[in-house]
Amino acid sequence: MHDLLIIGGGPAGYVAAERAGHKGLNVILFEKKSLGGVCLNEGCIPTKTLLYSAKIYESALHGDKYGVFADNVSFQYDKIVGRKNKVVRKLVAGVKAKMSANKVTVIEGEAMIQSRSANGVEIMCNGETYIGKNLLICTGSEAAVPPIPGLKEAGEIILTNREILNIKEQPKSLVVIGGGVIGMEFASFFNSLGTKVTVIEMLPEILGGLDFEISKMLRDMYAKKGIEFNLEAKVIQIDGNKVIFEKEGKTETVEGEKILLSVGRRAVTQGFGLENIGVELFRGGIKVDEKMRTNVPNVLAAGDVTGFSLLAHTASREGEVVVNNLLGCNDVMRYNAIPGVVYTNPEVAGVGETEESAKKKGIAYKVAKLPMAYAGRFIAENEGGSGLCKVLVGEKHGEVIGVYMLGNPCSEMIYGACMAIEQEMTIKEMQEIVFPHPTVSEIIKETVFEF
Repeated sequence: MHDLLIIGGGPAGYVAAERAGHKGLNVILFEKKSLGGVCLNEGCIPTKTLLYSAKIYESALHGDKYGVFADNVSFQYDKIVGRKNKVVRKLVAGVKAKMSANKVTVIEGEAMIQSRSANGVEIMCNGETYIGKNLLICTGSEAAVPPIPGLKEAGEIILTNREILNIKEQPKSLVVIGGGVIGMEFASFFNSLGTKVTVIEMLPEILGGLDFEISKMLRDMYAKKGIEFNLEAKVIQIDGNKVIFEKEGKTETVEGEKILLSVGRRAVTQGFGLENIGVELFRGGIKVDEKMRTNVPNVLAAGDVTGFSLLAHTASREGEVVVNNLLGCNDVMRYNAIPGVVYTNPEVAGVGETEESAKKKGIAYKVAKLPMAYAGRFIAENEGGSGLCKVLVGEKHGEVIGVYMLGNPCSEMIYGACMAIEQEMTIKEMQEIVFPHPTVSEIIKETVFEF
């Protein structure tokens, strides 16, 4: 009898396995592909590796702004992809090493839930049967594929986030259907390399769910870089390499050598026997409570499969909540301070309430904002660059409820805002924090002093 069986080796699964194994639990982790899940193999890590290469290329092209001159700046697309593959292999090996160090048994193969009884949960994999006191389901998510006429017939022209990572050559033109985080990151990458990029988005603005003002600023920046945006546009058909869409009552067509389908992701709840134990679903994902428990005793779920917050760092924390409770430590999952980052150039990062969400919830708030140029370090390292820092506080108590930023390197700064929201810090308490100088992070403190 094993203490914990885990299906899925992504951020939720491997973090839970590591934490549980470290505390002496007997853990088996089932993974049918590669450890690390979508994030490490098809998402977070490979895309950021590509984006960093693009950033280096752009920096070299515009080095003259900093008094640095380079002739014949170029890139080799195959080497960029090759480096991405090398980074992924190294990190997958690192996850394997962590599992081994914490005495986690990793079984490669498709796990199938057989049954649940007083004796535990029964799993079959590779013809062998395994029984565990507890089962943690971390099967993740997959790219959503809407029923657009002509989509299947277009064949290899259509790509999701998985296929686009491994194309052999840089496309001369790319149509991105969906202006969310994934769509914008690939749009940024290929635009930096010189691909003609067109983005088609159904909503009134890109990056739905993030701060509207900052999303618009980023869109304006990329429009100046040559990306064509079609907002409030609905794709109605794919005809080979042509995307046909409706916008403002008119039908328009745009062509692309490749078409990236990036309209969101959906939880993977089929194909591993979930129905055999009667786990309840909700809005396409597995329904869980604040301790990540399902309706079936001793069966838990974490990560994208819950269909709630489809982010790797959310998944990792959910996995930790599961293990802490199994070890007798009361822990609950909180979603009020989950950061979101878009790794474009410049970056976008935010946490907590936006102005839009605060208004929708009826939260009385005050807002302060400053250009990133108020931070000396930003000026020193971003010649001609612009950006914004916006801080929202509750009107009654002055507690920080949201922070949103546009400008490099806000992805490395946002954790401070997460801590402030998690600890319900007030304006006064934030003002008393000593920030290192000169750093770009000082923009947060400067903005807080605007209240």
